Amino acid sequence: MMKQAIIITGATSGMGRYAARNVANDKITILVARNQDKLNDVKEEITAQGGTAETIVCDFSDLASVKRAAAEIKALGLPIVGLANNAGIQTSSTAKSKQGFDLTFATNYLGPFLLTTLLLPNLEVGARVEFTASAVEDPDRKFATRAGFRGSRLVTVADAAQGIYRKGGSTTAGFDAYATSKQCVLAASLVLAKENPALKINALEPGMTLGTNLGISDANAVLKFVLKYGTKPLQWLSPLLKNFSTPRVAGKLISKIVTSVDETGAYFDEKGGLMQPSVQMQDPEYAQEIVAQTRALLQEVEY
Repeated sequence: MMKQAIIITGATSGMGRYAARNVANDKITILVARNQDKLNDVKEEITAQGGTAETIVCDFSDLASVKRAAAEIKALGLPIVGLANNAGIQTSSTAKSKQGFDLTFATNYLGPFLLTTLLLPNLEVGARVEFTASAVEDPDRKFATRAGFRGSRLVTVADAAQGIYRKGGSTTAGFDAYATSKQCVLAASLVLAKENPALKINALEPGMTLGTNLGISDANAVLKFVLKYGTKPLQWLSPLLKNFSTPRVAGKLISKIVTSVDETGAYFDEKGGLMQPSVQMQDPEYAQEIVAQTRALLQEVEY
């Protein structure tokens, strides 16, 4: 019998790297990220621990790159039983993707949504799919608002793709883009789970994952203080603290979601428990509208 495969995106650093190493002993790990040299490093680590890995270069902000990556994954001819959509960025940059979309929104949402859509027909029955979301999408999440977030500011998917957000958002550059992209990620997870009952599709809120570089340069004063002075002590204490985690712990949860959970349409918190999304995301019609608008946008640009 051919060995089964699990895809891990954002596999060259942080929780994605830990997740890739966690699943490598039992499955062929398909590593997906932007940098070939870094991919090779992770592949060497997996080979050294007795596992097998394939590498696929993909820039998730570029839909053409995503389409090529999906084709390369399919060409491997491996039975795919897991997909972890972990790649993402947080930045204050107003840069645009190659298709002219907001860089954060394209990287965090449009790219992973397209990859998943293209691979759905190739997933084995019972395959597990994970989306790395974030509770900062919730405007009522006190921990997030103290850090400077104001929840998703979605008007329409097309607006978000152009960096246009609902007024009254964060004063920290890039926070509205990040929170909005992560709400859309969560919507995709919930809707695709309903549309694909033969699969197990779930989302993860990894918590404030200390020990990564995600968004440090763009954090507000409170968050910068925590990240600068409290990272190591909080890493030791994170198993006991709500909202906090580490790359190792988050990577373990990702690997669990793509290998062994029985739930589908669930939203897991940083400790692996079930959690509720924002009030907006508890409305199935709202989530369905996000996905419908996403499909319309991708069709408009011929993806």
